[in-house]
Amino acid sequence: MASAPPLALRFVTSAPSAAHLPDSPAEVAVAGRSNVGKSSLINALANRKRLAEVSKTPGRTRLLNAFALDEGPEPRATLIDLPGYGYANVPARVKAGWGPMIEDYLTGRGQLTMVMVLLDGEIGPTKLDLGMLDWVRHEQLPHSVVATKHDKVRSSKRDRRRRDLAVQCDLEPRDVLWVSAAKGVNIDTLRRRVRSWLLD
Repeated sequence: MASAPPLALRFVTSAPSAAHLPDSPAEVAVAGRSNVGKSSLINALANRKRLAEVSKTPGRTRLLNAFALDEGPEPRATLIDLPGYGYANVPARVKAGWGPMIEDYLTGRGQLTMVMVLLDGEIGPTKLDLGMLDWVRHEQLPHSVVATKHDKVRSSKRDRRRRDLAVQCDLEPRDVLWVSAAKGVNIDTLRRRVRSWLLD
């Protein structure tokens, strides 16, 4: 299969609520624990180094960050980077506001076509990750599980880790896409999926 070209993403805005986001016919949300590698993955999808700011300090994403896909008809479909849940080096009052903002966005955005739930493949799903999965399932939101940091798992342990992670998430191994932003593992596959979620 031919390689998938990078997604033509461009940053549009950082919004404090869904009401401040641009009009969009379709949206894919990127959700995950702080430091799971959301920014690195967005950069890999676009093949750009600093489209989304990567920080060593968890919790730098504090708003709904919108990236327009400059492909297809106007108005543009968008990728929405959500604040990371879990540990974050931010004031408690700031962190407390993320939950309602994220929940309001995910439950009230009619054009949402997919929630990409990112899990850290190196450490496996945490209680917060499993809680997020339970919540999106309860809300009957379309979602797809993506395991990041494939390159951080020793090759001798990858098959076992894939099985274990899937079992913890109540999924089959084939239902979890493993990726590595650093090494490009399955980035082509994810590009195709994001395009289909946004443009089909």
